[in-house]
Amino acid sequence: MNLRLALTQAQQRGLDRLDTQMLLLLALGRDMNDRAWLLAHDTDPLPADAADRCADLVRRRLAGEPVAYLAGTKAFFGLDLQVDPRVLVPRPDTETLVQWALDVLAPPPAQARFLDLGTGSGAIALAVKAQRPDVAVTATDASADALSVAQANAERLELAVDFHLGSWLDAVPGQRFDVIASNPPYIAEGDPHLRALEHEPINALTAGADGLDDLRTIIACAHHALHPGGWLLLEHGHDQASAVRGLLSQHGFEAVGSRTDLAGIERCSGARWPQQR
Repeated sequence: MNLRLALTQAQQRGLDRLDTQMLLLLALGRDMNDRAWLLAHDTDPLPADAADRCADLVRRRLAGEPVAYLAGTKAFFGLDLQVDPRVLVPRPDTETLVQWALDVLAPPPAQARFLDLGTGSGAIALAVKAQRPDVAVTATDASADALSVAQANAERLELAVDFHLGSWLDAVPGQRFDVIASNPPYIAEGDPHLRALEHEPINALTAGADGLDDLRTIIACAHHALHPGGWLLLEHGHDQASAVRGLLSQHGFEAVGSRTDLAGIERCSGARWPQQR
């Protein structure tokens, strides 16, 4: 069997072309983005061991397992993060939240402090630290398993982040920050989209009947952990921006606004805690 036939057979089983190409490259031990190599070598024979690996990867992908779990890595904001079923797969849309945090962090020589609540793989915290080595970055998670993944990523990338185990702000009692960012669970329990996410940790996805429970908790408590003039930035669902802006306003925040993701959807909302109350 050559590479072209292997691709055709995998697609005939129901995989799209891009997934098929990436899985075949993974089975061959090559960079999953090197699709040009496949085109140039499509008549090459597929070694038997690679064929076995590819068949297993195709089976798992057809069962719904994310490509990132199959590969064990996911690119995010220029970083190569290790991921597995203990954490959510970082999404490109979350880069909007990182960029917003970078935009509002005070420039050097200010001693800015940044907090990532519910860090998961460490994506947000590590992206901020990589871009702003001068910022003191803290990250929390209620899952010890998730925190292990984040800590391993930090060590491998040689990025100094202060990790704490605990639920939201309970993990950092008495501490104050200039910017707090979070990509919390925001999917409503029973949402039909959850079927496509069954391989990812459910406790990192759902938050009550309307998906806003964790967002409400964070917004209600965040001012206790913000310096005057500090920012709270939150990722949320595609139809939750108005509700989140309302919650921020109700709890006394100012400069309330939203930013759009790569698809032009309001994916993040945030606001500043007043300088004086």
